[in-house]
Amino acid sequence: MLTKKQHELLLFIHKRLSEDGVSPSFDEMKDALQLASKSGVHRLVSALEERGFIRRLAHRARALEVLKMPDSAAPKSSGNVVEADFRRGRESESGIDVPVLGRIAAGVPIEAIQHEVDRLSVPAGMISSGEHFALEVRGDSMIDAGILEGDLVIIRRSDTADTGDIVVALVHDQEATLKKLRKKGGSIALEAANPAYETRIFGPGEVKVQGRLVGLIRQYH
Repeated sequence: MLTKKQHELLLFIHKRLSEDGVSPSFDEMKDALQLASKSGVHRLVSALEERGFIRRLAHRARALEVLKMPDSAAPKSSGNVVEADFRRGRESESGIDVPVLGRIAAGVPIEAIQHEVDRLSVPAGMISSGEHFALEVRGDSMIDAGILEGDLVIIRRSDTADTGDIVVALVHDQEATLKKLRKKGGSIALEAANPAYETRIFGPGEVKVQGRLVGLIRQYH
């Protein structure tokens, strides 16, 4: 199965190759799919390549080859997942589609959680009950917890957490960060997993938990 965004991108690439004989640029793909950044395009292209729908041609800029297409340009849709019959076999995967809400700082907080910029298919075993979302990690303050820059963290939405949980914390209603939570009386400590960063202490009402870390997805390029 393909997500809606993956399917839209595959059709867009195929259309441009059929009309012009040249692959669209990442900027053109970003604009066509109304994504906020090219990082979302990179993830979609990588997903299509891993599933065998496209191939990147070596030593050529903007060179993509479409290897297979869905039989129908209007596939059956269930929620945010597209179901289609493929000309060269069928793909089946157990995944749940979650929104990617932008970037999260694993370092000094940089920005609040954004609106949806992409969709991500997550293994069903990584998802429990409740609402989930994904964020792209920026920074290195959680490296000792195995969380690296560029990773996609899977978050279960929640406004509560226990001491020791890794959480998405909203600081002063403006900045979001990924840290380990420590409760000290009425105060909350946001603790890094990198000795280069100091633990930050906040008073009551200064920090709101947005969700708890439940999984992580890493792509190798």
